[in-house]
Amino acid sequence: MSGFPPAQIIPPQVLLGAYAQGVFPMADQGELTWFSPLMRGVIPLDGGFHIPHGLRRVLKQQPFEVKWNTDFRGTMQGCAARDRTWIDGTILESYCLLHRLGYAHSVECHDAEGLQGGLYGVALGKCFFGESMFSRKTDASKIALVGLVEELRARGFLLLDTQWLTDHLRRFGGEEVPRDEYQRRLKIALGDQGTSFHPPVLGPGV
Repeated sequence: MSGFPPAQIIPPQVLLGAYAQGVFPMADQGELTWFSPLMRGVIPLDGGFHIPHGLRRVLKQQPFEVKWNTDFRGTMQGCAARDRTWIDGTILESYCLLHRLGYAHSVECHDAEGLQGGLYGVALGKCFFGESMFSRKTDASKIALVGLVEELRARGFLLLDTQWLTDHLRRFGGEEVPRDEYQRRLKIALGDQGTSFHPPVLGPGV
């Protein structure tokens, strides 16, 4: 995707404070709106995650190399490259800043022709807030999701937030929980963060 127009930056502490309260931003035609859905999408990390049989066969073929944080901006731009997007210049630059500070991460699928898909999100405490995903080649975003879940499990994460539940995520075991139940899980996953946030360790080899 080509460049965005000049953008404001959402201060990192504002973004992180919002996530700690279960709130996230989206942009629509230049207007920034904050959301806290009544029903929240989550993917279980305690055994409820399901890899469809067809994807299991694809994973054995290893069509992509899964990397972390090698092209965060490119991953966001891939997610934004659609007819209608909620990722504008403000969102892009704000999350790229969070990435530089160690809070936002990308999981990327690469092949000999470059970046073919992936996802990005924000990590805080033992919670990963999934933001968006994209594919240029078949199954790239799905394979990135599998890589994310494997890493979160290895790091002892407790909550994988998908914001809203889609049919695509439901096939992986995604479920909806009421806002009060989500807030309960979020509080546990954040632990004693308060307002003094520290970026969690995340990413293979880190």
